[in-house]
Amino acid sequence: MDLAFLNPLFARPGPWASVYADTSRPTQSTAADRRLEAQAAVRSLAAQGADGPTCRAVQEAVEGLGDPHAPAGRAIFAAQGEVVLDPPLLTPPAGTHVAWGPLPRVAPLVDLNGEDLVCLVAYIDRKGADFELRGPSGARFSGEIAGHDWPLHRTPTGDWSERHFQTKVENTWKQNAALTAQALAAHHEETRADLVILVGGERERRAVYEQLPQQLRARAVESEHGGRAAGADTRLLDEDVQRAMTEYERGRVAADLERFEAGRSAHTGEQTAAEGVPALVEAAREHRIAELLLEPTGADLHRTVWVGPEPDQLAVRRSDVPYLGERHPEPARADDALLRSAAATGAEALAVPPQRGPAGGLGALLRWG
Repeated sequence: MDLAFLNPLFARPGPWASVYADTSRPTQSTAADRRLEAQAAVRSLAAQGADGPTCRAVQEAVEGLGDPHAPAGRAIFAAQGEVVLDPPLLTPPAGTHVAWGPLPRVAPLVDLNGEDLVCLVAYIDRKGADFELRGPSGARFSGEIAGHDWPLHRTPTGDWSERHFQTKVENTWKQNAALTAQALAAHHEETRADLVILVGGERERRAVYEQLPQQLRARAVESEHGGRAAGADTRLLDEDVQRAMTEYERGRVAADLERFEAGRSAHTGEQTAAEGVPALVEAAREHRIAELLLEPTGADLHRTVWVGPEPDQLAVRRSDVPYLGERHPEPARADDALLRSAAATGAEALAVPPQRGPAGGLGALLRWG
């Protein structure tokens, strides 16, 4: 997960109210249920010491939930009487969760939102292609490529001149496939999409695939469902896209865990992985974390560390923080503190399956040992 979207939270002081709400089951009494949820959230925040203006901001935000673009749920982060960030959730949380503390409670986002994958779909025919971007916020048209439009159709006769014409048709198809592949590669470079899905007739898909750069072929998947023509049925295509994205995410988790295992068990040379709160705190202070790995049920996630207002002001012991330039540190959860440091240095985060990740549930791939 790219953590850059969290930086507005870490650019201002707390304390913070954090609320995770499930919006996946709308009913006729949804409005009344939202009011009850909002009231319960405010009571919990007030009991934890939250100020009145922030409680009121949270209450209004929870009562106003119901965005059709966030069907699974929404996270709400508020401070000093204002909702600063309210990202949609891809997976419903187990009920409503409320927290008040010096740092926003961001760690659940890594598990609930997983990888915010973006998929570039190319609807291909013999003339060119239409491009569509699909991501957590939905699908949108993002461009097209139009190749040569003549000649495109063969003739059924065997006359020499007709065979010559057919050769021209074949050449037009090849030229258009090359143009489409070039445009697709450029569009992928611009959008940084995680996956590319090629849609259309088998011959047209294959011709474009074979013209793609080798590195892009590794991210390309073909689907026989749907097409460029208006009114094409995309229901099975939707299933193909979801399946491809699931397999991509599973493969990325497996590859990163393999790198983690190799990095932490290196017998020679520098280690490129770390686990355990003390080692991760040190790596965070030195800006060495490239990707933070979290196993959501791990015991280390809720260990207490001590933090100051800056992302690299964190320590395992309270007595260490003054040496980092903060005389009045506050206690915080290890997972939230490490995520703040990771986001500030351009690192990423990844949720990993139970029993397969780092000991204690917290680990990292490092920029250097």
